Amino acid sequence: MLAEALLQWYAREARDLPWRRTRDPYAILVSEVMLQQTQVARVVPRYLAWLERWPTAAALAAAPVADVLAAWVGLGYNRRALRLRAACAVVARDGWPAELRSLPGIGPYTAAAVGAFAFGRDELPVDTNVARVLERTGWTPAHTPPELGQAVMELGAVVCRAREAACPVCPVASGCASAGAVVVGPRGRPGDGTRRERFEDSNRWVRGRVVEALAAGADLPAGIELERLELAIEGLVRDGLVERGADGLSLPS
Repeated sequence: MLAEALLQWYAREARDLPWRRTRDPYAILVSEVMLQQTQVARVVPRYLAWLERWPTAAALAAAPVADVLAAWVGLGYNRRALRLRAACAVVARDGWPAELRSLPGIGPYTAAAVGAFAFGRDELPVDTNVARVLERTGWTPAHTPPELGQAVMELGAVVCRAREAACPVCPVASGCASAGAVVVGPRGRPGDGTRRERFEDSNRWVRGRVVEALAAGADLPAGIELERLELAIEGLVRDGLVERGADGLSLPS
């Protein structure tokens, strides 16, 4: 069976990640929010530092917004920090709800991940890695205990990757509908019409630099066109990540 082969492989090959060593729902929630569109290698040290500073949901809920945003600098998508703090404020006040999606900013995937990995629920958190594995294998597991969910995620992250499907070493290749036949698209190249925008050219990059500068108590970042700065600042103010005051811009108090 695919599940048995996958679990045996996971027991041998799973990466030792700190959030896999806990059942604390707060710690797992922090990891899941940090890992959204951020590489594991970047998240690990930030996750450990975050839990050392704010070890519980109540501690994070009581933290000043400016401190939370400053600690988030470099992880990207700063609104995630605000949503995480808001969810923890509800948990600190009312405890963990049975319906995790009732927490502010918690969508289906994050709710399923916390439900499975913290509370042991039989549900499969479907991120892009899991969705890819299920689509390629044609597999629909009947039951998904937490360890199986972790194993499917791991397979998608390190073996059945979007552009590097390592079918020869895949533990479930013998039962996979796409084994040896996975076709991946070409990477974008200059001049071929598929080149992706540089991150440094994006509004998200400018937003990050503005928050980083304010968190450090510095002036606005230099070397960025005024029009791009103004666009980023407008969005940050609108999203509640930056405040305008008589003394200029600042992180929320």
